[in-house]
Order: sequence, then C-alpha cells, then structure tokens
Amino acid sequence: MSPVLDPIDHALLDGWQRGFPLVPRPFEVIGQQLDLAEEEVLDRLRRLSMAGAISRIGATCRPNTAGASTLAAVAVPDLQIDDVAATIGAEPGVNHSYLRENKWNIWFVATGPDRAHVDATLDRIRRHTGLEVLDLPLLRPFNVNLGFSLDGTGRLPTTRKSVDAGVLLPEDRPIMQALSNGLPLVSRPYAELSAALERPESEILSRIAALSAAGILSRIGVIVRHRALGWRSNAMVVWELREEDIDRVGPALTAVRGVTLCYQRRPVPGVWPYTLYCMIHARSRAEAMEVLDRACAEVGLSEVPHQVLFSIRCFKQTGALVSSSNGGASSSGAAA
Repeated sequence: MSPVLDPIDHALLDGWQRGFPLVPRPFEVIGQQLDLAEEEVLDRLRRLSMAGAISRIGATCRPNTAGASTLAAVAVPDLQIDDVAATIGAEPGVNHSYLRENKWNIWFVATGPDRAHVDATLDRIRRHTGLEVLDLPLLRPFNVNLGFSLDGTGRLPTTRKSVDAGVLLPEDRPIMQALSNGLPLVSRPYAELSAALERPESEILSRIAALSAAGILSRIGVIVRHRALGWRSNAMVVWELREEDIDRVGPALTAVRGVTLCYQRRPVPGVWPYTLYCMIHARSRAEAMEVLDRACAEVGLSEVPHQVLFSIRCFKQTGALVSSSNGGASSSGAAA
C-alpha cells in the first residue's frame, strides 16, 4: 500500500529531488520555502523514510566518472530466484537488483571504485551461482537522472553532455560515498559528515558544490522510492538499433513524456543484441504501454526490434559504491 501524501509531503518529495541546499542548515532553507519550521520538515522526511517513500537524502553520481558500473543480468530457474537474488544482493557493489519478465530475469547494477572492482564482483557472482552473467557496460547516457515529477507531468531535465572529471580529487571519494549512502536527517547534516570525515564543514560544502557544478554529482536531493509511491508498472525497453541511428533516437526518446531514463549500452553479439535502453515508469501496465506506443509513433520506432521487460520485484536499491574504504549504502526498496 502506498503512503498517503498530503500536499506538503508531495511538495517535499516532488520539489526537492534536485537542488538540495548546500548550506549548514538545509532543512531550515527548505522550511522557509514551504512555510514550515525546520523540525517539521525533518519530522515529515523521517516519517516518509520510515513509510518507505524515501530511499535517502543524498546524491547520485554520474556513471563512470568517480567510479565504474555496469548493468548485468542472469537467467535463473524459477525455483532458484530467491537464492540467486540473495547471492547477488550480498555483494556490496550491487546497488540495484530487480526481477524482470524475460528469460534473463534478474537484472542488477554492479558498481565500484574502478572497473577491476566491478569485474571481481561479476566473477564472484558467476562462481557462486554457476550462471552466465551478461555484462552490458554503459556507452553513452542520454538521460540517467531519475527524478521525475510524481504526478507524471513535465519533462525530464536535460542531461549534461560533458562532465569536468578533472575537478575530482582523491579526497572527494569519501564525501561522495557518504552522499551515496545518504545524509542524516538532522538539523546540520553536513556538520555530522564533517565530524565523521574529520574535515571542516565549509570544505565539505565547497567540495560538494564543485562536484555538482562539474556534473560529477548528477543531482543532490530526495531520492524517492517510486514503486512505494504508486509507480509500480515499470518497464525497461531495449531496442536493437544500428549505431548510426542512435544519435537521433537517443535524444528523441528522452524527449517523450513518460520516458524516464535513456542510455546506450554495449551489446553481447549472438546473445543480447540490444543497444539502446529506456525506462518507462508508470502507475499501470496500460499506462506504460501507452507511453511505449507514443514513443514508437513520435520517434519512428514501430518497426525496430525491441523487447519490453516489466519489473516484477525489487530486491535491492542503494547508492553506488565509489570508495573501497566504505561498504556502501544500506537502504532497500524502490522501483526500476
């Protein structure tokens, strides 16, 4: 059952998925915008977190900038699904894991501070499960910033085409890991982070601002659990497109209302030929298929080979692992 949101809850979740204040008392600033006391903002966010509506208050990292990641899948016999999902979910670098309607039925994202860490994670999963693992690295993001309006209106913010990776310093990784794990719901969350990392609060805030401005942090704000909020019919659509068509189709798909993510991945010849992926988050299967029909019509994809993989279960959703010295996040839930 979805949490019941009053208008203020909705404003908190919808309005602060990005642009979270980088000031010592961010919840006070949010309260001023909503005509609420700081403590009421915190109380509401704590309640929404306990109700499963919020994964964390923190940041998402641009893929393959501060670390490495890949999308992967295994084909699991029905009777082994729970056991294999538990094995995959036990890996600290696995930050998302879902059951989808397909022969390749458990899909997960493996993250780590570098590609060697990701490869080691995939190798352990192969050994422990005895299953082939599809490794589908990201080649190009058209939109990987999942933070859409909760009433289904509006279009996604444009994804930056370039990132200034030169801004990243080695000492930024613990900050990014903390943001990936989630900020504490206290009056001065950056001060707590400052104390944990033994660095001045002003320096912490300055580095977060620099990483955000450089595009290394793709957004900072409330990371919601869409499935818990009623967006339960979510489909990954995979398209078998020629390389020369992706430049046109990727941005066009991103512009279709209802398409919430879009990116190019490397195929596996002879096994998985799909090169372009998009996510559709919807409140019903019919609504998701309406979005897909609209995408096919608007972008000219009706004759392009594709598959629709609806999510059935979410096994794990946490922030990415970007620092090997920190074990990663500990929240779970949400939707893909």
